[in-house]
Amino acid sequence: MIFIVVKFTANPEDSYRWMDTVMPLTRGTRAEPGCKWYEWYHSVDEPNVFVVVEAFEDDAAAQAHMNADHFIAGMAAIKPLLAKTPEIVMQPVDADGWGELDAARVD
Repeated sequence: MIFIVVKFTANPEDSYRWMDTVMPLTRGTRAEPGCKWYEWYHSVDEPNVFVVVEAFEDDAAAQAHMNADHFIAGMAAIKPLLAKTPEIVMQPVDADGWGELDAARVD
């Protein structure tokens, strides 16, 4: 599985538009056959910071994502809202999905 986390910092005056702007990209990505998940999070400490956590079945699926029309259009839509270049962690991981955190078991 390819695990990706991207941190975006929006211009303060554009932060309120972020989620509406990324929704076409989000819907398109979630519909991709190799997408395991694509989830947005908003920083509680930095109001202009948004993080997407995404996973793809394999490298081919991740590459297909980055070449998809909705990805290219989404990046073009996001670019004017950015205060700085996004930061990324992209790693293959030996997993098929989320696992349980034993220290926080509920049973």
